[in-house]
Amino acid sequence: MESRMVQLAGQFAGLVRLEVDAEGAAELESALRELEAGGLHVIIERGRDTGAGTLHRVQLDLVGHDHPGIVQEISGVLARHGISIEELETGCEPASMTGELLFRAYAELGVPADADLHAVQDDLEALANALMVDLELHDVGSGPVEDDAAVR
Repeated sequence: MESRMVQLAGQFAGLVRLEVDAEGAAELESALRELEAGGLHVIIERGRDTGAGTLHRVQLDLVGHDHPGIVQEISGVLARHGISIEELETGCEPASMTGELLFRAYAELGVPADADLHAVQDDLEALANALMVDLELHDVGSGPVEDDAAVR
């Protein structure tokens, strides 16, 4: 149905979502377990319906000087608003002028229909100021959450 794969620090990881009827599930699991003999580490989890189809998609982009706790702080605000992180990609790179380490994060968020995006944006703006990072929140497919563009 879908997959995500990445290589980090010399290790390769893949996540695959499959749909199989109940009768074929045990046979599929057995076949996947046989791959472990070749050195592949396999983790199998049974999925559950999360109702993700009812979530509104919002994109979050963040950049700022790297320091511990940025992801924890941002995810705390999102959790208080009932927002899930559907996809998260982070990395560090040297700033072009100073060479200081910059932290970058990109996230796809699942926002419940009853969430107040303006309240979320206000809370994220306050946190971005406290953390001294630039943070932009965009409605996927239709641009910034507010007319004045980014949350800073």
